[in-house]
Amino acid sequence: MLLIDHQSGLFQVVSDQSYRQARANAVALARLAALVDMPVITTASVPDGPNGPLIPEIHESAPKARYVACAGQVNAWDTPEFRQAVADTGKRSLIISGVITSVCVAEPAISALADGYTVYGVIDASGTYSKLSEELTVARMIQAGVVPIDTTAVISEVQKTWNRPEAAQFASIHASVMTNCQLLIESYQRVQAEATHGEAADAERKIFERVSG
Repeated sequence: MLLIDHQSGLFQVVSDQSYRQARANAVALARLAALVDMPVITTASVPDGPNGPLIPEIHESAPKARYVACAGQVNAWDTPEFRQAVADTGKRSLIISGVITSVCVAEPAISALADGYTVYGVIDASGTYSKLSEELTVARMIQAGVVPIDTTAVISEVQKTWNRPEAAQFASIHASVMTNCQLLIESYQRVQAEATHGEAADAERKIFERVSG
């Protein structure tokens, strides 16, 4: 999992989608990676300048994430230490998101493809300055061989089944991406609680009837 340049300053230029949702989706990816012990590598572009620092939620959600500082390179893949950090994981499939999409995602994604990696670009956990920029970037990445994907699809493909002990944690991550899903979960929990309460009340009534009768 490569989370590139999710910086507080850069998020201010995001307008192809809600920057709040893009930010939440990036954090969801970090949570997912931490849940399944997937290696996470982060970096930031000139964090001491107007691009700002990395949003703190990413490393809070994935405390084992490895931060690699870039020395001003626009394409993170041009940083030898970043490439080596990726190689050190031993993984050959990469999930990439970043801000901005047309640069911080597309350039390292296409570069990694050239080095023989399989690459997935998570579009809704990234962001750029216009819808046109997003559309052109997706087209460019597809032509190069990057697989565009969204956050929910990544979560689902990693999850594979609800029959696992971390099912509730996966549900929580899904709900952070699909906010209406949280309403669905809450309504289900309310119905279950009322049904359980009703069953308990009915059992108590029957006991009372037997005792009093």
